Amino acid sequence: QVQLVESGGGLVQAGGSLRLSCTASGSGRTFGTYGIGWFRQAPMKEREFVAAINWNAEGTVYADSVRDRCVVSRDTAKKTVYLQLNSLKPEDAAIYFCAAHRDGSWWYTSSYNSWGQGTQVTVSS
Repeated sequence: QVQLVESGGGLVQAGGSLRLSCTASGSGRTFGTYGIGWFRQAPMKEREFVAAINWNAEGTVYADSVRDRCVVSRDTAKKTVYLQLNSLKPEDAAIYFCAAHRDGSWWYTSSYNSWGQGTQVTVSS
């Protein structure tokens, strides 16, 4: 079973940056064999797709809302995927989750089978 732990969230002023991390552990699937997706969920809203990176880091996908402000990357040796968020806006405030991709579209939560507990991002205006 893959376990994922997110970190790096916090309070930042609008226009600032954060780098979120998602670190894998546990038995089961080898880290370098599956993609990782990032989602976020704000209060009273549905969980929404943010970005994803495939197993060998040669493919990335971004939501339109973050495309020009976000970079997703992975370090297989550290079993970690990063989400760099720049030019943060108040509407980016949410709990950010990472998840291990199983199959299907990157965009749907049902395509993932292991989720972290999330890390809170707060953006002050």
